[in-house]
Amino acid sequence: VSKQMLEQVLRELQPLCTTEQQFIEKFFQLNHSAADLQVLEVSARTLSSPVPLAKEPTTQLLCEIFSCLEPELRGFLDICNKVHPFGCLQVLVTLNDSIFEMWDSSSSLPSSFLNTVLGNMLLLAKSSFNKCIGTLCKEIEEAKLPSKMKGGILPSVSRFEEFVNFSEEVFRTAQRRGELDKAHLRLAGSVFSSINSLSSANLKVNTDMVMMENFHHIHCFLCQKKIHCLEGKKREAKQRYGEHMEKYVIKYLGQPLEKLHHFFEGVKARVAQGVKEEEVSFQLAYSKQELRKVIEKYPGKEVKRALETLYRKIHKYLSPEENLLPVVWHAMEQEFLRQYQEFEDLIQRCYAGSGIAMDFTMEDLLSYFNSITLSN
Repeated sequence: VSKQMLEQVLRELQPLCTTEQQFIEKFFQLNHSAADLQVLEVSARTLSSPVPLAKEPTTQLLCEIFSCLEPELRGFLDICNKVHPFGCLQVLVTLNDSIFEMWDSSSSLPSSFLNTVLGNMLLLAKSSFNKCIGTLCKEIEEAKLPSKMKGGILPSVSRFEEFVNFSEEVFRTAQRRGELDKAHLRLAGSVFSSINSLSSANLKVNTDMVMMENFHHIHCFLCQKKIHCLEGKKREAKQRYGEHMEKYVIKYLGQPLEKLHHFFEGVKARVAQGVKEEEVSFQLAYSKQELRKVIEKYPGKEVKRALETLYRKIHKYLSPEENLLPVVWHAMEQEFLRQYQEFEDLIQRCYAGSGIAMDFTMEDLLSYFNSITLSN
């Protein structure tokens, strides 16, 4: 409603000011020289810093006749800004479009007076818009997490999406969107910063999991919106989502074969320190007997049970709306198989001919993962 009212006010101003200007020029026999008109046109077309024409008699008279116009317009814009939390977007677009429409449809030059007034209103609208974006950036960066936040999409991400959806609709037919593109980049920076500042202190679940889900959510949202200026942020979100998924998978995967993992990390550390592979088994903590003891703790059925528990845990905490469970579970499987292969290789190299082997094979592992996937 405020958009239509503002459009109507702007539409009615032009003929009013033009008629008044024509009357003044005719009555007082004032005429623009060609040079004056040229200066006026350049000033009006740029609408950035109108050339002061205060000495020009027509403009002086119009300023006195319409002395209340600018304060009234300021007050009206202020009301329009307050109608909706993002009302300043609508004001900016309406003013911009109306001014350019006025120029395109007008065969005669709009009065320098009206041009100056509207130029001032446009600067005011841009200032209100920038303040609104600044406040929103601060809100996003300082957003407090709900006290029982267990994961899922963060309030700052939802706020960003809400703004982008609304602003894209408002600017859908706008002739210029430079201001909006700058705002989108500022806000995206604030959202990324708010996700990066997450710490385990204010989350009841794994921080990498929450960061993974939120960067994935932003990536999907930006793919759907296709906003040119945010292409770089879209790529960054995809990269960050991948990084946090990797950290999440590796952090959680130490658990099903934790003691084996620690044992072989120790073996790798000895080799890195210069111990020959064939001599590792002569180290007391990494003898064949110690390896057998660790392997005995992981019979195949125990490993399968541990994987089932892990699946349930991931299923419990991942938010269903992101549907990342199949992706994460597949990444878990790949990492698990990679770890198993690494353990096998270390046994072959450092305990050659000992006859020591894990209780389960690569085929067994694949069947464990398949049965868990199929039964869920």
